[in-house]
Amino acid sequence: MERVPVIPPSIIHDKRPSIGLALGGGFARGLAHIGVLKVLEENNIPIDYIAGTSVGAVIGAAYASGVSGTELAEIAALVRFKDIGRYTISRYGLCSNDRLVGLLERVLRVRTFEELRIPLAVTATDFVSGEPVIFRKGDLIDPVRASCAYPGVFTPVQVNGRLMVDGLLAHSVPAKPLRKMGAEKVIAIYFTAHWVKQGGPKHVLDVIGQCFSIAQANMACLWQAEADLLVEPDVASFSFDAFERAPAIIAAGEKAALEALPAIKEWIPEEAPAQALKPAPAVQPSPVQIA
Repeated sequence: MERVPVIPPSIIHDKRPSIGLALGGGFARGLAHIGVLKVLEENNIPIDYIAGTSVGAVIGAAYASGVSGTELAEIAALVRFKDIGRYTISRYGLCSNDRLVGLLERVLRVRTFEELRIPLAVTATDFVSGEPVIFRKGDLIDPVRASCAYPGVFTPVQVNGRLMVDGLLAHSVPAKPLRKMGAEKVIAIYFTAHWVKQGGPKHVLDVIGQCFSIAQANMACLWQAEADLLVEPDVASFSFDAFERAPAIIAAGEKAALEALPAIKEWIPEEAPAQALKPAPAVQPSPVQIA
């Protein structure tokens, strides 16, 4: 695969503000991120930085590695829970997300942060200390997997000798890490829908998910202060694990992004060159097989 060097953001946005994209968590609902990326890509909106939590880390890593929004949509249509996790006998969680390793190996076009076409931050939480952890260098797969280790559902993940769980506990929507990376304008993607619908929980996963959903909603003010624009796809009608409804979830992301597009375009002067760090179509790998 031909390597395309990362262009320093300072060169790209000399006539416009640098733009960062914060992709929050949401399990299957997070596939709406793909719809947002497709709209930004189709309208030549340059993205200089990406930060992702949980499913946002998966999609952000894939896009930053060179997978286009259209390709992501095709892959998402094939993915099911069995490609990500499996039920396991453990004191620390109901499932393991070890199958995510294989999925990432098939989808990602690079293996390290340093090789990415767009600078990326992946968030996780140190389970022992509670400290936020921001990954920006080294191996990609383990940090992304750790970012997806939803407490109680997936078992914690060891990274560099530290036990990690989902980044949602530290940065449910990672707008603040984007500021530290240098983003002058931050677009935050957030899913307001709660885990459980009317009628109450059906099983323990619903109880765990709803508790974290309530906590996230109550703490939203902490990251919203760092965001310039909030994009909220309407995913309330989709269950948290509705991977089979990927096309409709992605369409919800597209709709929300199109509504936000006029505000985003105001940041970009007409004379500014549209030099987005987007996936180049020159070299295509063989189709991803999800089996």
